[in-house]
Amino acid sequence: MAVPGTERKGSCFWCLKAVKWIPVLFIITIVAWSYYAYVIQLCLITVENTIAQIFYFIFFHLFFFMFCWSYAQTIFTDIGRVPNNFRLAEADFEAYLHHNDSLELQNRILENCSKNLPVTNVTIGGTVRFCDKCKMIKPDRTHHCSVCGECVLKMDHHCPWINNCVCFTNYKFFVLFLGYALLYCIYICLTSLPYFIAFWKGDLQGMGSFHILFLFFVAIMFGVSLMSLFGYHCYLVLENRTTLEAFRPPSFRGVGADKYGFHLGRFKNFKEVFGEDAKTWFLPVSTSLGDGIQYPIHSRLLQGPTYYSMDNTQNSRSDLESETSKLNPGHTEISIL
Repeated sequence: MAVPGTERKGSCFWCLKAVKWIPVLFIITIVAWSYYAYVIQLCLITVENTIAQIFYFIFFHLFFFMFCWSYAQTIFTDIGRVPNNFRLAEADFEAYLHHNDSLELQNRILENCSKNLPVTNVTIGGTVRFCDKCKMIKPDRTHHCSVCGECVLKMDHHCPWINNCVCFTNYKFFVLFLGYALLYCIYICLTSLPYFIAFWKGDLQGMGSFHILFLFFVAIMFGVSLMSLFGYHCYLVLENRTTLEAFRPPSFRGVGADKYGFHLGRFKNFKEVFGEDAKTWFLPVSTSLGDGIQYPIHSRLLQGPTYYSMDNTQNSRSDLESETSKLNPGHTEISIL
């Protein structure tokens, strides 16, 4: 099915989209070659013991299957969409643009439009988080991705190796992809190590020996990089943070920046990403808790001032209409949801 808005795109757009798949194709090529080098050159040609062949073959395909499954889920899972009730009506957006010389009036418009929305995060300055490009109020933990061209729910980062955003919908798959990729590399290193040593001793001959040599080095290289990346994301899962939140803590209404704002305890943080059912924790199937729009927050934040009160909302509306009349006498009404 065609993506809305892409029918009128030119050839440059489609060329750019094709170029973005190059890192993914590179990974797929490396994985395909590793399959050939391990299964054909190592298991079937080099390994002489039948029992060892069966052992290597079975466990390799187990790690290979889980790695490919989680990688595919990370790539092809849709990033999700911000609901339409977060989008400003045309009249409200025009009013917002009309007051581009007054940040206070713009924020009052956004406050009135978001008074019924489940929003607790604000900007560093304490104003409502708004995306000019998407014309919508940002839900908590949502950020605009310039590569995807839209606001992404619980955006962690945009990853060129999957040609997709790592976000609420596929974060579990991404962590599992890193974990199974690391296990895949470790398994290859451990099982090919004796034959790597035999090559350096001169006991392993033929072209297949070079495949095994490079297979060992490539597995070591990717394994080292994956180890640090996987460890870092395990830390983020237990702390209930995204990569963006690790660099800049989220700000909460009436509280300010708080890096522990979404911290519920490490086990609850883990379950928020991997789900309640332990049988599905390590399977790349969707089990993350929540809808990507609302998130439980730390109990101490609940004791602070509420995001809105009805009196403040009414007063803001009256003040806004008064200010609008002063700035634009010929227009005394403003549409505010």
